[in-house]
Amino acid sequence: MIPARVQDDSSSWAQRQFGHAFARPELLRTALTHRSAGARHNERLEFLGDSVFNCAVARLLFDAFPAADEGTLSRQRAILVSGESLARIAAQHGVGEHLKLGGGELRTGGFRRASILADALEALIGAVLLDAGFEAASAAVRRLVEPQLAQLPDDAALKDPKTRLQEALQAEGHALPEYSLTASGGEDHRKWFEVRCEVAALGLAADGSGESRRRAEQSAAERVLALLPARARRGV
Repeated sequence: MIPARVQDDSSSWAQRQFGHAFARPELLRTALTHRSAGARHNERLEFLGDSVFNCAVARLLFDAFPAADEGTLSRQRAILVSGESLARIAAQHGVGEHLKLGGGELRTGGFRRASILADALEALIGAVLLDAGFEAASAAVRRLVEPQLAQLPDDAALKDPKTRLQEALQAEGHALPEYSLTASGGEDHRKWFEVRCEVAALGLAADGSGESRRRAEQSAAERVLALLPARARRGV
C-alpha cells in the first residue's frame, strides 16, 4: 500500500521549511518533479543547486571554524554536502511528501529513496537561486545546514580511510597503496563494485565492496588499516 502523500500546498510548506516565498511557483513545481513524472523535471535545477550548496556551505564553515585549516574545512564540507547528508536533511524537512513521481517510482517508494531526496533538495535550492538570487539561496542553505554543525566529528574522525592509510604509509616511508577493480555489476540504479587494496612493501592486501568504486576503495582501505602494524596505525 502506498502511503498518503501531500500533493498540494507546496508553496506554504516551502516557505516554512526554506524561509522563502516563491514569486515564481512554477520553479518550485519543477524542483519537486522527478524525471519519471514528465519532461519538465528537476535535473537542471539540481545542477544549479549543487553549486550553491558547495559555495554556501564553504562560507558557513569558514565563518564557523576560524581556526580550521583548508583540509579540515574540505572534509567538513564533504560530509555536509554528501548525498547521505542531503537525503537526511530532505527527509527531515518532508521533501519526499511533496515530490511528483511517475507511477513506477511511486510504487517502489521513490519518495523515500536517498538519491531522489538529495537531488530534489539541491533542485529546490537551485529554484530559490533563480527565483530570488544567490543571497536568498545561500540563506536557505544556511537554514538547512547550520543545525548540522554541532554534529560534525572531530578532525581525526573526518579523514576517510584512504587518506588515513596514505598518511600512515608515508609516515613509515612506504609507497602509496594500489587499488584495482576486481568485479562490478548490477542495474544502473543499483550497481556494486569490488576493489582490492594492496601495500606491496608490507605484503598486505584486502578487498572491499560498495555501491560506487570510491566506496569500495574506502572499504578496502579500512580493512588494510586494520592489518597494519600498531606502530604505523598510531600515525593516523
